[in-house]
Amino acid sequence: MRYLLLGLCGAAVFLYARINGLSELGLLSKGIPVIAMLLWLRQAPADQYRRWISLGLLASLAGDILLDWPGDLFVFGLGAFLLAHLAYLRAYFSDCQQPAWLALLLAAATGGAMFAVLASAGLGPLLLPVACYALAISAMLWRALARLGRAELTSRSSYLAAGGAALFVLSDSLIGVNRFVAPFDAAPVAIMLSYWLGQWAIAASTFNRSRRA
Repeated sequence: MRYLLLGLCGAAVFLYARINGLSELGLLSKGIPVIAMLLWLRQAPADQYRRWISLGLLASLAGDILLDWPGDLFVFGLGAFLLAHLAYLRAYFSDCQQPAWLALLLAAATGGAMFAVLASAGLGPLLLPVACYALAISAMLWRALARLGRAELTSRSSYLAAGGAALFVLSDSLIGVNRFVAPFDAAPVAIMLSYWLGQWAIAASTFNRSRRA
């Protein structure tokens, strides 16, 4: 409970800072929710899945800071979140190695649509990095969806991981739309709420994960 309260307080302070243009306070508070999740994760079973999810959260924390750091460090932030998606991909793959063709089709369609919308706005030199990112996030979503219905995994863990992955894709899509296609006023709140909820769900999927346990 104390980690939940820490995360909620950090989120509230960051949103207040963002809405009121307090950039320094925003930078200091932005990573608190993810730090709270990392502390919470220490209570989950210490296995390979938890290790990769923790690494994904650490990479996400770096991405949070890089995206808000003074100066345009967007590419570096993109790289940090790319590593986060690869870590989550590895975690999900450790639980399920089956092809899951329907999940692959859904994930590929989602990633392809996201990339097509962004590319239509003209990405310039960012075309290749964004394409690689779209590929990674699609693969991560694919493996999260592939865990659904696995007999050895609890439904709770499977749905949390899949829902968290979908929310992470939504958050990244909103960032891309707001930056490259059509900026909108609600972007800061919509991006961060979907991002934090997605990260929380992914972290929560580490608890009570295996039916065999």
